[in-house]
Amino acid sequence: MQTAIRPVTPDTLPLLLHSLKSLAADLGDVFTASPEALRAALFGAAPACHALLALQGERCLGAALFAPVFSTVKGGAGAYVSDLWVAPEARGKALGTALLAAVAEQACTDWNARFLKLVSYADNDSALRFYARLGFAPLRGETGLTLSGAPFAALAHTPQKDPQ
Repeated sequence: MQTAIRPVTPDTLPLLLHSLKSLAADLGDVFTASPEALRAALFGAAPACHALLALQGERCLGAALFAPVFSTVKGGAGAYVSDLWVAPEARGKALGTALLAAVAEQACTDWNARFLKLVSYADNDSALRFYARLGFAPLRGETGLTLSGAPFAALAHTPQKDPQ
């Protein structure tokens, strides 16, 4: 049976949620995104992200979650891939490559993207080898930083919301 890559719809949102929870479990990460938050981010009035699923019939074998980003250094728009997951039984079959290609194609079509950007844990050797085979290069001289929780709420002048 063929695997098809399709955009997430409200009906397939549970498949995406399961995929993202599986990715978090694979990485030993805490998963805090609620179905409501994910639904709002994907289908709200101002969508914050996009998602694709690799489907074999009704079965999800992979997922990619991504958002537009703009870089003055790169001179244009790109796509930031925040999550990429392939089911264990589908690994080694070029599904990750197919998902990233579909992300790149959609980003080119939707916002004239010139690049993909993502991060990987430094100790995830298999992911780093996979990305290197595709031509991804480390971002030399950059340090990833994040602002969340109370410091973010204070900066945004908004009350801190419970992540649940």
